[in-house]
Amino acid sequence: MKTHTYLKSGILEAYLLGLTTEEEKEEVERLLTTDADVQAELTELETDMEGYFLRNAVPPPPGIREKLSLRISETQIEKWEETSYTRPDPKSTNTHSTEQSYINVEVDNTHIRVHKNWRTAFIAIFILSKVFLILGLYYYFKASSQEQELIRLKATTQQTTPAAPNARP
Repeated sequence: MKTHTYLKSGILEAYLLGLTTEEEKEEVERLLTTDADVQAELTELETDMEGYFLRNAVPPPPGIREKLSLRISETQIEKWEETSYTRPDPKSTNTHSTEQSYINVEVDNTHIRVHKNWRTAFIAIFILSKVFLILGLYYYFKASSQEQELIRLKATTQQTTPAAPNARP
């Protein structure tokens, strides 16, 4: 029962995403060596996350591979792939390491790309906002003219009504 609760706590997801503290990481790694359920769940989560990321991957801009190959050699790429990225320690004072664990990439394209479904939604919202703006203005001016008409009718009814007859003594 404890294993089931542990699996449902979300710690394995955080572990896969690298969001755990050192203590939590050590605890998960200790459980991985001893508990087959945890191993199976971690394998399944890895597969699910990898599938999700592959389905939702955004292809890089067309010329990026050529730019990278011009900037770095194959040996540097292999060396970079061998070393895994580790988060810098915020407490350390040495912010400049002798070896970078990531590659800086400059992109010439400054346009924001939006998924085609979002484009349709934005266009629909824009059109609807214009329609509601026009309807709002129409009803505002209609109400204003009706109010003026009402004031005019009240004035004419007061002018046409005969004065009350004087009471006789």
